[in-house]
Amino acid sequence: MSSPKLIVHHLQVGQGERIPWLLEELNIPYELKLYKRSPLLSPPELKAVYPLGAAPVLEDVTDTSNPVKMAESGAICEYIIHKYASGQLALGPEHKNFSDYLYWFHYANGTLQPGLFRRAMARGMVGEQDPRYQGNDARVGVALKHINNRLQNNKWLAGEEFTAADVMTGWCFTTMRKFEAMDLSGYEGIMAWLGRISEREAYRRAIGKADPELKIEEGLSAKGPPLVEAFVKAMAMKP
Repeated sequence: MSSPKLIVHHLQVGQGERIPWLLEELNIPYELKLYKRSPLLSPPELKAVYPLGAAPVLEDVTDTSNPVKMAESGAICEYIIHKYASGQLALGPEHKNFSDYLYWFHYANGTLQPGLFRRAMARGMVGEQDPRYQGNDARVGVALKHINNRLQNNKWLAGEEFTAADVMTGWCFTTMRKFEAMDLSGYEGIMAWLGRISEREAYRRAIGKADPELKIEEGLSAKGPPLVEAFVKAMAMKP
């Protein structure tokens, strides 16, 4: 098979960092196109690529007679893994940890990430003293304890093997904290896992290419990186 011809459209400081990280882990060549937020969401140039303004966007032009363009980071990960990596970084039905892999692969976008954004919105709409905010905050706490317990007893989310489940979830505890603060002090399992991520050369290469202005060590720390000021202002909705 000829070398894949993949174009990754990445909205900087965003979940799209998952795709360069995955591709670096798999040693698959790709072209990376970077877009800065304008001032918070996608600029016109990215909306011209994908009308919804979603990011990341993958273009696969390997087969010029059947070009592919798709968004949704989880879908892109699965597409790359199964089309160009012979299933590497995924666990198949025959693996004893298949169900764990599926669960944790979807946990980031299905539970953790929406919970964090709901908490941010509730804070902006009603303030931290309101029961609606406190309910969302409590749910985030449960979600964090759940993943921390998993990582106290397992090296990686799916078990002993690093998989795309770790790629999908990593950003929630690194770059995503630029949008919603999350102190990880006391979450020993998560912090040890972040330490293992920090040792992966593919991760550092990917962030260096996709977001060279990010300070990696801040994202991997217990305190987390400084917040994106434009997002803080956008969430301050209450009168």
